[in-house]
Amino acid sequence: MPTVISIVIPIYNEQECITELWKRIYALNNLPTQYRYEYIFVDDGSTDNSLEMLKGLANTHTEIKIISFSRNFGHDIAVVAGCDYATGDVIVLMDGDLQDPPELIPEMLRLYEQGYDVVYAKRRSRQGESFFKIKGAQLFYWFINRISSIKIPENTSNFRLMSRKVLDEMNRLKEQDPNIRTMVTWIGFRQKALEFDRKPRFAGKTKYSPIKMLKLASDGIVSITNKPLHFSTLFGAIFLLISIVCIVSAFVLKTDNQIYAIVCGVLSAMFFIGAIHLFAIGIFAEYISRIHNNTRGRPRYIISEKINI
Repeated sequence: MPTVISIVIPIYNEQECITELWKRIYALNNLPTQYRYEYIFVDDGSTDNSLEMLKGLANTHTEIKIISFSRNFGHDIAVVAGCDYATGDVIVLMDGDLQDPPELIPEMLRLYEQGYDVVYAKRRSRQGESFFKIKGAQLFYWFINRISSIKIPENTSNFRLMSRKVLDEMNRLKEQDPNIRTMVTWIGFRQKALEFDRKPRFAGKTKYSPIKMLKLASDGIVSITNKPLHFSTLFGAIFLLISIVCIVSAFVLKTDNQIYAIVCGVLSAMFFIGAIHLFAIGIFAEYISRIHNNTRGRPRYIISEKINI
């Protein structure tokens, strides 16, 4: 029996990319290997012609499986849904904008054959991305790897290969706000980086606004460590010390207007204390919102249609 490779691809308004995407991933069948492929497209509530184009392909290619959401549930949720329905011995996760080159999959499989359970693509360069996005990613990895006991590989995305045993473990994790890269890192097993130069999008525009990037970073940090909860205590002590210094300085300040100096000192102390209170409340709110999401018992996604499944 040939080894089955499940390629999971979330799709959200990618009508400009689908034809070229299918051409390049279907070309993998022409390679002289012992693998058989299934392609799981998860339509994440697209509002363009993406779903209709996928249905057209599925009519003539039964190896294409389609999951269509009732609305947009988010990128990582779409990946989770595809993994829930993947039947392969090996699973490959990739995006549909062709920034994740399908031509890298044979090299991932070669490393899998050497005994690695996870092969993650690591960007050597990031063409066509804004200064904000690149620096924001650098800051995210710098921060998370200093507060987490588990090192998250830098310059990675969801583009990776996983063995069936890794997928089975990941499917046991039931977070309502999943972050694939931190979840797979947490699971462990033998993991290997495969470097590549990431090209610009083939067509269309990125679906990740700065707000969505911040949400993604927040999900990653909250899902891997509880240390931010301790920051409020640390910063509280620091700002309390600063406020005391401000008040003392105001009283000993030698000016002609002693009342003005006192008012300034008191206001400074109030602003410092207020800032740390808001910061602490924000951190607690992030974790409480995750607890709330995970205790409501709602499904992570709702499917409106399945094709070839």
